[in-house]
Amino acid sequence: MKSGLKHILQSFAQRGGMSIFFSSLIARILSFITSIVALQLIDNTILGLVIYAFTIISFVIPISGLGLHQSLIRYGALLDSKSQKNSLFLYVLKKGVLWSLILVVIIIVASFVFEPLLLESRNYLIVLSLIIPTSFVLEILKIQLRLFHKNVKFAKVEFTYALVLLVSVFLLSYFYQEKGYIAALISAPILTSLLFLKGLDIEYKQHSKLSIIDRSFWKYGFFASLSNVATQFLTAIDIILIGYFLTNPETVTIYKYITLIPLSLLFLPRVFMTTDFVKITENIYDKNYIRTYIKNYSLLFLIISICIILFSFVFADFILSFFGENFTNHTDSFKTLIIGICGILLFRGLFGNLLSAIGKASTNYWIALSAICLNILLNYFLIPKYGIFGAAITSTVLMWFTGIISMMMFYLYYNKLAK
Repeated sequence: MKSGLKHILQSFAQRGGMSIFFSSLIARILSFITSIVALQLIDNTILGLVIYAFTIISFVIPISGLGLHQSLIRYGALLDSKSQKNSLFLYVLKKGVLWSLILVVIIIVASFVFEPLLLESRNYLIVLSLIIPTSFVLEILKIQLRLFHKNVKFAKVEFTYALVLLVSVFLLSYFYQEKGYIAALISAPILTSLLFLKGLDIEYKQHSKLSIIDRSFWKYGFFASLSNVATQFLTAIDIILIGYFLTNPETVTIYKYITLIPLSLLFLPRVFMTTDFVKITENIYDKNYIRTYIKNYSLLFLIISICIILFSFVFADFILSFFGENFTNHTDSFKTLIIGICGILLFRGLFGNLLSAIGKASTNYWIALSAICLNILLNYFLIPKYGIFGAAITSTVLMWFTGIISMMMFYLYYNKLAK
């Protein structure tokens, strides 16, 4: 692999990366508009309760299907024939939907046990748990397209989902307020899946047993999903603890929207990893290839990070004013989160995926778990004292912490692996 910024951009474009980039960008814009629509059509206090419930669901979604979608992408890339990949997809679809439904039952039971912690959002939580199986189906559909290098079609799925969600939220929230909003969140993934499932060209009655499906197959998916759950929890726990310590649903809404733009910037490393993960896995034992890729990626995202910081610091008030005048009182929290996000752009986005590519999904999990413990500890002191700004400080520290630790652990393992 050649080094240089020009080469990584050319290689990225050749693999359909630009289609994924523009579809992801448009999807983020549509998602932003969707959030604004919900904010305008639903009472802020009620919306805060829905967001609180959805935040809890959001860090369960990565473990939908017990992580089998994670196994599908890595182990599917190791299979040669179309029939084998299709057989693996059918296995993951069947087992994954079953485990997703089991998770729904667990959440329903848990909602009654932990009702005092749910801020009157138990009923919202129960209904929103149905997102788990619908989002799982959509996720494995997108993964199957990536395995066959259909990145352009993958991009169409991303765009279609964002558009369906926007239209659904607007129509249903307009007529049914928060009930319509919840219905849109649940139905959008399955509606999108139905539009593209036929395009997978799978013979549902013809599948074979695969030797690749063994204990390690399930173990990898389980730890990869736990890692994603823990990572999601790192962003969700701030909202949960803000709701718990400040006992004001409106502050939940404010923090949710302040983090919206910084967290949306994470689509940039995701676009690269979505495009290149299969290719990286195929070349993971090529020491020169991986080191050159790291060099090129780091240069590109250093430039991007500098540009993001400069733009966000100059126009922070203008950006937050889109949500409402009261949001401009929290520019310090917004700027702090922007600095934190750059830690993910430079380190976590790259080295977390490289750890997965070498089969060390469990390491990602332990890194995220340690960060959760630090998150709870820091927020315990900072949120009561500094409010929303305290949560922003904690998030920023942990974003850089997890990124740097991921880099150190990757080189520790890879220097041994690549000898």
